[in-house]
Amino acid sequence: MSNALALCHGAFGRAALYHLNHRMTTHAHREGHLTFFVEGAPSAMTVRDEWMPLDPGCAVACSPWEPHGFHPGDREYGSLFLVLYVKPVWFLEVARTAQPGIRFGRNRIEVTPQIHRWIQLIAALMLTGEGTDLFDGYLGELTQECYDQSWQWTPDAKRVSTWPSTFSDFRVRKSIRLMTEKLGGDLELDEIAEGSGLSRPHFYKLFRRQTGITPNLFLNTLRMERAIEGLTRSDRTITDIGLDLGFSSQASFTRFFCSNVGVAPTVYRRVAMVGTA
Repeated sequence: MSNALALCHGAFGRAALYHLNHRMTTHAHREGHLTFFVEGAPSAMTVRDEWMPLDPGCAVACSPWEPHGFHPGDREYGSLFLVLYVKPVWFLEVARTAQPGIRFGRNRIEVTPQIHRWIQLIAALMLTGEGTDLFDGYLGELTQECYDQSWQWTPDAKRVSTWPSTFSDFRVRKSIRLMTEKLGGDLELDEIAEGSGLSRPHFYKLFRRQTGITPNLFLNTLRMERAIEGLTRSDRTITDIGLDLGFSSQASFTRFFCSNVGVAPTVYRRVAMVGTA
């Protein structure tokens, strides 16, 4: 059974220690995303349908909105992973470089001895709940090291824009606003397309070209964010949180949350409530 050993929410974003033994569906985040193997069986991730090993020598980096999925190496016992969801604004504040945002140059990160040391230190601090100042410092160093390495052998020309980071078309921006406003109600993407002044085929094509993901995947990301906010910042029941997001039952909401976040909403709430704020 997949589980969360520790969850920390802060100015940096989120950090999680997950014990995972089931597959996670393709999803995306608005944050930069780093996944590190800690112990157990080697596993893998897919990033934009490309297979990436996740083991003692290899970590995986995903830029904001970059679609990815998880594939466990051992479905019986699972493995332990450190997962970071880094806010681009926070990274800009602590970064040593002048590069905009936290878009990575490549997805595969070599786990050097120094990166391995930071992984172990961060995991230990999360489990003990001590040393907040050190925790933020180690997060900054680890993220910076992975960011720098991702661009180390990447041509400078690719830094310009190989992955969408802004949504320039006003119709796409309007569709995002409509999705956000209607998230808790009766939301149909055909109506979102019409409200944005586009036919359904044109809407899907333009949205994917602008964001790099489908409208459905974007909508799921919004639901994940709203669900996590409800679980960590309110005392509302899990059933009510799911119903407000359009799920017909707690069971359907739990299935969605498990396949996109990795653990059940009950587990996420229980662990996050005692994590570092």
